[in-house]
Amino acid sequence: MSNVSDRKNAWSPVRLVESIGRRTLKGIAELGYIASLFIESLYWLIMGKHRRQPVRIASTFSETMMIAIEAIPIVSVLCFAVGIMLAIQSIATLKIFGAEAKVVIGIALSVTREFSPLIVSILVAGRSGSAITARIGTMHESQELDALQVIGINPVRYLVTPLMLAMLISVPCLTILGDFMGLLGGAVFTTLELGMNISTYADRSLDVLTVDDIRQGLVKSVIFAIIIVMLGVSNGFMVRGGAEGVGRATTRSVVLSISFIVLADMIFTYILNR
Repeated sequence: MSNVSDRKNAWSPVRLVESIGRRTLKGIAELGYIASLFIESLYWLIMGKHRRQPVRIASTFSETMMIAIEAIPIVSVLCFAVGIMLAIQSIATLKIFGAEAKVVIGIALSVTREFSPLIVSILVAGRSGSAITARIGTMHESQELDALQVIGINPVRYLVTPLMLAMLISVPCLTILGDFMGLLGGAVFTTLELGMNISTYADRSLDVLTVDDIRQGLVKSVIFAIIIVMLGVSNGFMVRGGAEGVGRATTRSVVLSISFIVLADMIFTYILNR
C-alpha cells in the first residue's frame, strides 16, 4: 500500500509543478552561463590585444583547418546531393502546372536562403561541435582546465575565443561553398531532365538571385556558428562523471545544437522575409 501511495505522490500536481519549476530554473541558469561565456569570449577577442593577451592566431588557424578545410569534401557532396533532390522534387511538382522551366527560381532561392546554411550548420554541429565538447570535457575531467588557471591562463581566452573566431570564419565560408555545390547539383539534374543548357541555367540563376538572398544565408550561418560553438564549449565545461559524462555531454551538445539551429532558422526566416 505504501508503494502505491508513493507512486501517487510522485505524480501529484504539486510534484509536477516543482519538477517543471526546477527544470525551468536550470535552463535559465544554463542560458545565463552560455551568455556569460559568449560575452567573455567577445571581450578577449576585442580587448585581448590591449591587455597583451591577444587571440592566438596559430590556434585559430588550426581550428579553422579542422572545422572548414577538412569538412570541404563532405559539405560538397551533401550540398550537391541536396541540389539534385530539390531539382527532382521541384520538377515533379511544377510539371502539374506545366511550369518546369521555373524550377531554376525555386532551386536558387531555396539553396541560398535555406538549405545551404542549414545543411552546413547541422553537419558542422555533428562533426566539430561534438569534437569541441569531447575535447573540453576531457580536459575538464583530467583537471587540465584547473592547471591552466593555476599558471595564470584564462581558459575562455585560451580555448573558447579561438574556437569562436574559427567557427565564425568557417561556417560562412562553407555556406558559400554549399551555395555553389547546391546550385551545381540542381543544374546537373535540370540539364539532364529538361535539356536546358548549363549556361542558360546559370544565367537564369544570376537573374533571380540578389545580394539579399546570399546575405540572408550568410547572416543565418553566423548565428548558427555562434550556437554551435557556445553550446559545444558550455557542455564541455559542465561535464561531470568521467568518461561516461563526456559521452553524455557530447550527445547533449549535438542534439541541442541541431535543435537550436532549426528553431533559429525558423525565427530568422520569418524576420528576414517580412
